[in-house]
Amino acid sequence: MCGRFTLSVNPTDLQAAFPDFSMPAGIQPRYNIAPSQPVLVLPNNSQRTADYYVWGLIPVWAKDPSIGSHLINARAETLAEKSSFRGAYKYKRCLIFSDGFYEWKAQSGSKLKIPYHIRLASSQPFAFAGLWDEWLSPDGSQIKSCAIITTEPNALMSSLHTRMPVILQPEAYAEWLDPSPQKPETLQHLLVPYPAEHMTAHPVSTLVNSPANDRPELLAPIPADKTTRDPKKDFS
Repeated sequence: MCGRFTLSVNPTDLQAAFPDFSMPAGIQPRYNIAPSQPVLVLPNNSQRTADYYVWGLIPVWAKDPSIGSHLINARAETLAEKSSFRGAYKYKRCLIFSDGFYEWKAQSGSKLKIPYHIRLASSQPFAFAGLWDEWLSPDGSQIKSCAIITTEPNALMSSLHTRMPVILQPEAYAEWLDPSPQKPETLQHLLVPYPAEHMTAHPVSTLVNSPANDRPELLAPIPADKTTRDPKKDFS
């Protein structure tokens, strides 16, 4: 799965990495993006302009927006089968911008899990494959929301978790963002693990365990044996 990620890159560098898309003004660095928070998304609406969406997909047919808390990730293998994602997979696909994500590695004989920050070896920002939707509340207000698509892990990620987010190659953006309805079989070839040799990971402080912590030091590499202190002390 993907339960936390970052977008800490300088806004100028982010725009340079995605020259074909327009980024909003005032982008602030984020070091610990959590579900239910705003994330930077580019939908397949032909406008090529990024905007902020709530992380946690709320399908258009939902009666209660709280369903989004259970739909932060969508498994690539079952997108066409699940009612929560089937329509969005066909009609509403998006890029979700990031420069890294976190995963927690289980430790043999211990309940403590060590958090890792995973990024591209180039340190460049990238885009997750995502789905989006628009939900109208009874009072007429609108919520735009999204989910990150996950797939099986590559060689790097398999030592950390059984899943990983789909990171799209730049040459796949046009196909993924095509606004016309798509059959699942035409897109499935895009939803594959990113090459492990182009990624890197390092352990970070358990400060990241709390979404309240959102500051640069979360990204600092630390020795794995230094992460075994009492995690309750890190919720500050």
